[in-house]
Amino acid sequence: MRFTPALAGLAALTLLAACDSSRDGMAGNPPSTATQRAYDRATGSPRTSADGTGNNPRGVAAERAVDRAAGTDLSGAYPSQRDGTRENPPGTAIQRGYDRATGSDTSGAFPTQRNLPGTAAERAYDRATGSDTSGAYPQNR
Repeated sequence: MRFTPALAGLAALTLLAACDSSRDGMAGNPPSTATQRAYDRATGSPRTSADGTGNNPRGVAAERAVDRAAGTDLSGAYPSQRDGTRENPPGTAIQRGYDRATGSDTSGAFPTQRNLPGTAAERAYDRATGSDTSGAYPQNR
C-alpha cells in the first residue's frame, strides 16, 4: 500500500473524531461515526441514528456482545437483563444457588427466606434421621 497525502488526511480526521468527547448525535457531533455515515450514503441505507435511539441500540457492539453472553446490561441495551427484574432476580446465579442450598439470602433474591439454625449439613442430617442436632427442627425432639 502506497502512502498518500489523502490517506494521511483521512487517518488524521479519524483520530480527531475518535478523540472528540461530545455525545453522539449532539451539536457538533452528528449521529454515529463518519465511517458509518459514509457507509449509509454509499449503500443507500437509512441514516444511522444516535446511540440508544431508532436503529442504533445503546452501547457499543462489544458491550452488547458481553451483555448477550453474560446476561448483563452493561451497555444499557438490555434492560430486561438488569438485576432485580422479573427475568433476572438480584445477585448472580451462583449466589442464588448458594442461598437455596444454605437457606440464606446473600444475593438479596430471597428476602423472606430465613436462615434456619445450624448448617446445611446439620439440617440435612436432621431431615434424614428425624433428629434436631441443628436446632432447626424442634418438632423432632
